Amino acid sequence: MIASETTPLVLAKASKPKTPLPKLQLGILLTIQLAEGITSTSIFPYINQLISELGITGGDDAAVGYYAGIIESLFFVAQALTVLRWSRLSDRIGRRPVLVIGLSGACISILCFGLSTTFWSLVISRCMCGVLNGNVGVMKTVMGELTDSTNMAQAFALIPTVWSLGGFLGPLMGGTLARPQDHWPVIFTDPFWGNYPYFLPCAGSSLSALSGLLHDGIILRRSRFCILLAASHTLLMISRHRQQNVDQNISLRSLLTPTVVIPIANYAMFAFLEISRRVLVPLFFSTPTYLGGLGFDPSSIGSWLALFGIMDGVFQALLFAKLVDWLGPKRLFSASVSSYALLMVVLSIMSWLVRARGGVDYAVTFALLCQLVLSIICSMGLGTLLMFITVSAPTKDALGAINGLAQTSSSIARAVGPAFASSLFAASKEYNLLGGNAVFVILFMLAGVLRWLGSQLPDEIRDRDE
Repeated sequence: MIASETTPLVLAKASKPKTPLPKLQLGILLTIQLAEGITSTSIFPYINQLISELGITGGDDAAVGYYAGIIESLFFVAQALTVLRWSRLSDRIGRRPVLVIGLSGACISILCFGLSTTFWSLVISRCMCGVLNGNVGVMKTVMGELTDSTNMAQAFALIPTVWSLGGFLGPLMGGTLARPQDHWPVIFTDPFWGNYPYFLPCAGSSLSALSGLLHDGIILRRSRFCILLAASHTLLMISRHRQQNVDQNISLRSLLTPTVVIPIANYAMFAFLEISRRVLVPLFFSTPTYLGGLGFDPSSIGSWLALFGIMDGVFQALLFAKLVDWLGPKRLFSASVSSYALLMVVLSIMSWLVRARGGVDYAVTFALLCQLVLSIICSMGLGTLLMFITVSAPTKDALGAINGLAQTSSSIARAVGPAFASSLFAASKEYNLLGGNAVFVILFMLAGVLRWLGSQLPDEIRDRDE
């Protein structure tokens, strides 16, 4: 998430006016980003309870984290195996068809997740989503193609902003709509809802993806380019900005220079720590108080995650570009990683407070608000790294391949992160390692490693337009 830090980064020369952002193209792109944010985060409030209800752990509360981590990791394992191929394919056939496939895959796989009643059916649905989803790398490539050095910070602030909005709506939807017969027994009387108590939040997430397809289909009809209702819906206007004659024979090995590798290495390490945090927090929230967790139910977990999502989105939208101009991307990244380390300290203190006070009181609530603020600062590291990766491309022809490499690296990290963090959390609690805080200590140390790795980033971002 994070050289000489004494030199401020200059994104664009002061005499160079900012290029206006292409609003229609970005709007279509961010519609996809929002849908993917919702489908990716909606399972977090209830996944741990779902694992418990499947009876996989044999009633062992401390072991829930092992299985939840496996399910959350497998998406990224599947994505890591395919995302580079999707990015390279988008260089040949265009960004739009690949984005349509990815969004459709997310829609179908989340429905399958909601209909799953066994551990292996959950595994298969998450793997299917990862295999079909190459959108993350392609969307960042398109964003790089739509921007220049004068408006890059403003544009890349939108990616985490919209993702945070999805991070608000997804957990809110997942926590509120899970087990509808418990909340609205008069409305949901059909036995279906008892047999599939988590289908409703999955259906809501799927509808968000479908609405994105239909919305973009309407835009394309107005532009006289609608094909098969929505199949060719996405990013029609973006295709004007795509490089028309892509060199399909760019050697990946030729791209592995320090200028490219250092930002990608930071991105992979950041992704590992960030996904570990996103998995660890709801697991910590759901863990019983006698084990040092907060004992929240899915509804409370969803509310806290939704609060983080909306606050993160607001801060990203209002402050990210200004902070980049003021501090520069490198210093902002350093602040992000430092906040991650502090967050691990706060979580360990919170765990101690819960056990010392026998539950959640005003002190624990204050610590919860502190972790919320620190998490927001942590997430700002993403936008800075996307800028470094974008300008590392030696030519625009190589941008798709570089984003594919970056996303492959981050997907591998995100595949390891959930299983690592949740298993380490479970082991910390089960065996009382370092007072149950071993997971926080180890992630604190890894944040220090990323802080050093971030020091290797260039002091200034290269002007791509020169």
